[in-house]
Amino acid sequence: MKFALPAACLLSAAHAAQYSKAQYESGEVMAQMMQAKEAAWAKRRAAGDYDSAKWNGWNENSRNGRASVPCVDGVAEVVPGDADQTYKCKNIDTYDYKTHEELGSNDGEGSGSWGWVSDDGREFIAIGQTDGAAFAEVTSKGVLSYLGRLPAQADPVIWREIKSNGPYMMIGSEGVGHGIQIFDMRRLLDIDPGSPKVFSTSSDLTDLPLGRSHNVVVNEEKNYAVAVGAAPRSDACASGLIFINMDDPTNPYKTGCAPQDGYVHDAQCIVYRGPDTRYDGRDICYGYNEDTLTIYDVTNKTGPQAATIISRTTYVGATYTHQGWVLDPQWQSHLLMDDEIDEGVIDPENTNPGPASDGFAVTYIWSIEDLENPVQTGYYKSSIRSVDHNQFIHNGLAYQSNYQAGLRILDVSGIPEDPTGGNVEEVAFFDVFPPDDNMPGGGVATWDAGTWSHFTFPSGFVVINTIDRGAFVVRSRGFRGRGFRRGA
Repeated sequence: MKFALPAACLLSAAHAAQYSKAQYESGEVMAQMMQAKEAAWAKRRAAGDYDSAKWNGWNENSRNGRASVPCVDGVAEVVPGDADQTYKCKNIDTYDYKTHEELGSNDGEGSGSWGWVSDDGREFIAIGQTDGAAFAEVTSKGVLSYLGRLPAQADPVIWREIKSNGPYMMIGSEGVGHGIQIFDMRRLLDIDPGSPKVFSTSSDLTDLPLGRSHNVVVNEEKNYAVAVGAAPRSDACASGLIFINMDDPTNPYKTGCAPQDGYVHDAQCIVYRGPDTRYDGRDICYGYNEDTLTIYDVTNKTGPQAATIISRTTYVGATYTHQGWVLDPQWQSHLLMDDEIDEGVIDPENTNPGPASDGFAVTYIWSIEDLENPVQTGYYKSSIRSVDHNQFIHNGLAYQSNYQAGLRILDVSGIPEDPTGGNVEEVAFFDVFPPDDNMPGGGVATWDAGTWSHFTFPSGFVVINTIDRGAFVVRSRGFRGRGFRRGA
């Protein structure tokens, strides 16, 4: 479903806010969301819904000679005759599936994930789990070959986010005292899948800077990382952007931080290339800061007041600004953004009405042609009730992890021509949670289960990491690589 916003809405920053600025700044909103999630997960856990024994990993016996499970008539029957392992789909075939137990986890429950491609083209994935990170190779046939794991640096906690800087995988966590684990993925190149390795949290790490963080951001071109959402908020950096120099991965160090807008939930940091010539070649971070899109010039990363804020903009329906991605890093004219609780999951009284308050996830479209005055120009509304979580864009396709609605792939290549979102189209999906498929709206807007994250490889294989079931390997039959352009 596509919608354009009235011009009056585009120009007005005022909206019926559910929370005050003070509630965001104090961390109250984030605390409410984390508590709601933990309560929902605890209920599921107690009911045995995260028990890996409930599902069958797709091993040699269950494959029955099949190289993949095609999507036929809108479903992929991964386990024949099992309705709970028959998944709704469109233009996506299934190549492999492993439970969290089969990926070495004692606790299960998946979270973030990120991939790395070796110099000779082999594709590897780091899969975040409550008790650590699992490592696997995605073979040329789409098989998820488990190679080992790196245990958590602190007590188990589900929040684990991952990014790569070259071959170095950076693993952050909300675990108290966890730090950011830096792991050299080249250690996986010669591991025999028949003898997976449990790596040491001391001797097998390149280094371990900083403490508890919500997410890790990397600018590979400039060779630095950023910790965001670090606790506590009372620290001098105020949970803002904390810059980590990665010139020597064995000796990373903090150069400074940007506390000016307080807590940053997520960000994308890249060199600016685009229509706003004032910032050409500058180091820019697009920050997703709970109730605003905040754009920083981070060319200066040194000192306790590093970086400068270029703009700070809210929008109609802002409830918890979560994550986003630019449409094209080579020409940064537009970006897409998601809001994690605008579907009303912790607002049953609908005190903050917005375009997603009926429970159908909304992808917000922004023009960033003027970095000092970004404008929300429209949005795309999903046809399935769900909560959107993480999205990444490759060459005209937005790959979205929308919890129980699964992986959704949107053709967003036409947004520069129609920034209202009128020509955005869902071209493929893989719904990872069959139990809610027959609910009104085709799903439930909650975060109890489903996909937290995914990673799309150049081969076109996508690893979908789910909270409850494990990891799937899928690939669209419509575009064999990673993304495409409309009309190409």
